[in-house]
Amino acid sequence: MSDIIQLLPDSVANQIAAGEVIQRPASVIKELVENAVDAKASLIQVILKDAGRTLIQVIDNGKGMSATDARLAFERHATSKIRVADDLFSLHTMGFRGEALASIAAIAQVELRTKRKEDEMGTLITLAASTVESQECVSCPTGSNFCVKNIFYNVPARRKFLKSNQVELSNIINEFERIALINPEVSFILKHNDNELFNLQPGNFRQRIVSIYGKGMNQQLLPLEIETSLIKISGYIGKPEAARKRNALQYFFVNGRYMRHPYFHKAVMQSYEQLIPVGEMPNYFINFTVEPSQIDVNIHPTKTEIKFENEQAIWQIISATVKEALGKFSAVPSIDFDMADAPEIPIFQKNNPVAPPKSNFNPSYNPFKMSTGENSRRPDFDWNKLYAGFTSGEVPVVGKEEESEIFTSAIDKEDDELPEENLIVQSVISTDNMGDTGGSFMQIRGRYILTNVKSGLMIVDQYRAHVRILFDRYMSCIQAKQGVSQRTLFPEIIQLTTAQVAILQNIMADLQFLGFDLSDMGNNVYSVNGIPSGIEGVNIETLIWNMLETATEKGRDVKTDVHERLALSLAEAAAIPYGQVLSSLEMEQLVSDLLASVMPNYTPDGKTVISILSNDEITKRFK
Repeated sequence: MSDIIQLLPDSVANQIAAGEVIQRPASVIKELVENAVDAKASLIQVILKDAGRTLIQVIDNGKGMSATDARLAFERHATSKIRVADDLFSLHTMGFRGEALASIAAIAQVELRTKRKEDEMGTLITLAASTVESQECVSCPTGSNFCVKNIFYNVPARRKFLKSNQVELSNIINEFERIALINPEVSFILKHNDNELFNLQPGNFRQRIVSIYGKGMNQQLLPLEIETSLIKISGYIGKPEAARKRNALQYFFVNGRYMRHPYFHKAVMQSYEQLIPVGEMPNYFINFTVEPSQIDVNIHPTKTEIKFENEQAIWQIISATVKEALGKFSAVPSIDFDMADAPEIPIFQKNNPVAPPKSNFNPSYNPFKMSTGENSRRPDFDWNKLYAGFTSGEVPVVGKEEESEIFTSAIDKEDDELPEENLIVQSVISTDNMGDTGGSFMQIRGRYILTNVKSGLMIVDQYRAHVRILFDRYMSCIQAKQGVSQRTLFPEIIQLTTAQVAILQNIMADLQFLGFDLSDMGNNVYSVNGIPSGIEGVNIETLIWNMLETATEKGRDVKTDVHERLALSLAEAAAIPYGQVLSSLEMEQLVSDLLASVMPNYTPDGKTVISILSNDEITKRFK
């Protein structure tokens, strides 16, 4: 029997390694831009075509490479960052593994032009699928110019599972922002399909945050600054009122490197307890400076998971620092004593005792004792008349106005606060337009509508029913390309990030079909001049943020899927909220519109809308 174990060719081994390092076009941006930062570049330009599918070009004015280094840089485990294993614990650079360029060359076509300051001529090297096709001398400026074309061209399965251009562009912008944030002294330019998305000038950390996320962010930042023998913490946290339910800007950096750390994130979140509503998340931009020997960055090829030697001690420092910043800038709620109506407190003097305050209190007064005389208090009504009907056996006639008051009650408590034995019910009986339901409607807890049908008792979730109705309505508007827009009295101004603007431009036509009227004011600012009819009272800025987020949640989404997500997001925001009391006509109209839907039993995301309690089940319960 022959031997079956053999060494893989370098091209195959590089493709396997590329699966860990290069997952999407954003990974190429991360590796190349980090290399440019390590090369001490003061200007870094990123040029994209089709969200990186066709072209990713990174140009820097750093140190550059010699002809030998340019050829050797594409070999696996070839790096200039470390020499021995001990160097892993004294890293001052972003890269060190020596796998990035080899992985990129294994799954794309790469051209590199590079030149050092002391050289007269530069080097041009061309590779495809880890194979060097040519290398020659060229004239080029100092620095490096990487052109990565047709990513995953030789790995069709990986290219097939790339997501839509708007999703991939959003991921690229996220990676770009992480590097640009922590390197404010470097100029960054990002262009996509000849459109300039970023042009960031050198500045300090706060200026870089504002230049990326807008001027409105400047008023929301609270500074952090503390230095101990263990760690130095600097940066900014957001004010509690700026917290968001989605799309919160949360960044940790350690020694100039972006990282994810759930344990430290929990320390920040606990510091905001009782300051923000449950489910909302604050913004923070926190930079840690520690001795390189106290951390381990060699956990994962992406280098975003980092282990700290003294995590518990650092957790306490983070918590104390954030709480101090919140308290120092009066972010912690304080008791406000209103002294406008406060009584004057006399000054106590030993020789002038304070007289007791005057009082109208009468200790002999008994409210339950009936007195006689002219000033005696008598009840305004006769209690005997109230129970006259019970003794005579006659039931008093109640008018329609009184009937409405008896059967209608307001919902003042949340669903969980109501005990089972004290359900608040609104019951309205209608004899007109009874239809298939028999015309009897009952509302329970401001949440469910009950109506009798031939097969038993039908229970309808009023919020989900309205979501189903509105979703169908909005989808028909998109398909007909004819939405109903309502002009706003005062246009609302919203500030978006560059990533959100890139997504908005792709779905602008769909938003117009839904009824939105948006105008570009420049600098990522948009004016909302019109909104879909029927969503009055909804926070428009939050709604648009959520719609932009839902547009990127799906992977390789088709146009129909984007339409459905936008329609569902709008329907959920505009639907009748739980706890709202409905009249007889409103319940009847809601149930009628629901039963006219193509799929009345479920919401677009698969939640149950209707439940039937059959006659047999009701009968069994009383046996």
